[in-house]
Amino acid sequence: MRRLRAAAVPYLLILPGGLWLVIFFVIPVIALISLSTQQGDIVDGFTQTFHFANYATAWGNYHQQFLRSLMYGGLATILCIVLAYPMAYWIAFRGGARKSMYLFLILLPFFVSFVLRTVSWQYILGDNGLVLGPLKSAGIFPQGFRILATGTAVVGGLTYNYLPFMVLPIYVALERVDFRLVEAAQDLYASRAVAFRRVVLPLSLPGLFAGVLLTFVPVAADYVNASLLGGTSNTMVGNIIQDEFLNVQDYPTGSALSFMLMALLLIGMFSYARALGTEEVLEVAAR
Repeated sequence: MRRLRAAAVPYLLILPGGLWLVIFFVIPVIALISLSTQQGDIVDGFTQTFHFANYATAWGNYHQQFLRSLMYGGLATILCIVLAYPMAYWIAFRGGARKSMYLFLILLPFFVSFVLRTVSWQYILGDNGLVLGPLKSAGIFPQGFRILATGTAVVGGLTYNYLPFMVLPIYVALERVDFRLVEAAQDLYASRAVAFRRVVLPLSLPGLFAGVLLTFVPVAADYVNASLLGGTSNTMVGNIIQDEFLNVQDYPTGSALSFMLMALLLIGMFSYARALGTEEVLEVAAR
């Protein structure tokens, strides 16, 4: 009896989390897949006809938004890496006793609503806002120059909003690196660049891998930044999905777009993991 209880304890511990995933993830995904092959309308209802042509129609009509989402997501992720890695490196190795304060400052914007943070960029990047207004008055930029309603504004907003998702995993990985290894490499006549490339960077790959996943997935599916900063000519697939569900009420097309986006992101994540070599990354992290 004791053995039976001991064997059941692990399953009982994961039961609440398992039920949560089944109720709020597995069942909705199955419902989404089922709805994506149905036909009908909001008035007469939708019936399951296994109409897989919904996927072809969705891709044919909105493939530009798909490609734009992947491009904006990739650019924002790369910018997050460029900005986050030096920040995390400095905090981990030079932050000293104030590391917690620096991390708190990075997370401080999260105490403000995501939408409010994005709206604030409308005033900052406005044609006569805090940035462009003085520059135009000084004659540095022409009066017709603008940043809002461009892809640059969307990528900038995405980078700003999701930068902490890249900083924290990289910081956690760098925090675990024993700086004496870097000093040992320098004692063996390795330059700082070589020590970073051969010691620090490989040991920080697990954090970089996690940061890319945590950043790219929500960035590619984002629709708030494109709506508020990009205008009608820079819509992403998230904007189309929102419009299909809430305005057009074409649930099968919206479901098909959602499932296609999820499939593309999963394929991208597995390809990225395979290219990076997660087994080697995990071995490095274990060491």
